[in-house]
Amino acid sequence: MKLKTAIYSAYQNLKNNNIKSALLDSELLMANVINKSREYIILNMNKEISKKDFDNYQNIINQRSAGKPVAYLTNYKFFWKYEFFVNKNVLIPRPDTELIIEQVLKIYKNKNNIKFLDIGFGSGCILLSILKERGDFKATGVDISSKALKVCKINAKKLGLQNRAKLYNSDIDKFSLGKYDLIISNPPYIKNFDLKYLEKEVRIFEPNLALNGGLDGISEIRKVVKKSSELIKKGGKLILEIANNQKKEVKKLLKENGFYINSVIKDYANNDRCIISTK
Repeated sequence: MKLKTAIYSAYQNLKNNNIKSALLDSELLMANVINKSREYIILNMNKEISKKDFDNYQNIINQRSAGKPVAYLTNYKFFWKYEFFVNKNVLIPRPDTELIIEQVLKIYKNKNNIKFLDIGFGSGCILLSILKERGDFKATGVDISSKALKVCKINAKKLGLQNRAKLYNSDIDKFSLGKYDLIISNPPYIKNFDLKYLEKEVRIFEPNLALNGGLDGISEIRKVVKKSSELIKKGGKLILEIANNQKKEVKKLLKENGFYINSVIKDYANNDRCIISTK
C-alpha cells in the first residue's frame, strides 16, 4: 500500500471522529511510525508502506480517533527550542507556558548565578528550558508525582542537564530545602467542577493531578504561594501561571502573603496568564 492511501484512510477516520487536525495528525503519526520527518512523508506519498508498519499505523490512528493526544502517541512534544519526552503521567507542554521562560530571561538578563525553584515541574519543560538558556543558573524542582520525576529525569539526561537540576519527589507542603532568588510554578488551577467541561483529549488522557485545582481552582495555588513566601529570599520573584479568570483572587492571595504585584502577563489569546510578584 502507498503512503498516500494509508494517510487518506487515516484522515477520513480521524475526521469522522471529529479530530480537528485530522490531516496534520495523520501525517505526523505516519512520520513517527516509519521514523521519518513529516516533510519526507509529504514528498514521498507514492512510497510503499510495509504490512507491519501499516498495522502499527492503524493501531495508533484508532487510538488517536478515540481522542488520545498525538504527544502521548509519539512520546514527544516540542516546547521552547527543545524536544521533550512526555507520557500520560505528565501534562503536555503548552505554548502559553513559554511566557514564563520569556519573562525569566527578560527579568534576569543582567543577573548571574540565579538560584530558582520550580514547584510542580512535570516533564521539566520550564525548568530545563531555563537551564539551557542560562548556564550560570542553578535549579531545584519539586513535584508530588514520582512518575513525573522519572519523566523529568529522562529529559534532563536528554538535554545534558542531569548535573545541574536537583529534583525532589515531595508535596510542596513538606518541602523546606534552601532559599531562592526566583520561584516559578504552573500549578493545577482548574476548578473541580469544571474538569468535566474540558476537551475530551485533556479530560480523559491528561493527569488529573496536574489539572485539578480543587473546589475553587486555587487550592494548589494557595499552597504554592504560602510555601513560596517561606522559601523565597527578600526581593525574590514569584512567577505563577494562572487560569484566565483568577487574576483578582490570586493577586489578593499574594498580597496577603507579603508579595508585591509587578505585572500580569497576557497569553497569545489575550487572556491573563502569568502573575509576576516580588517578596
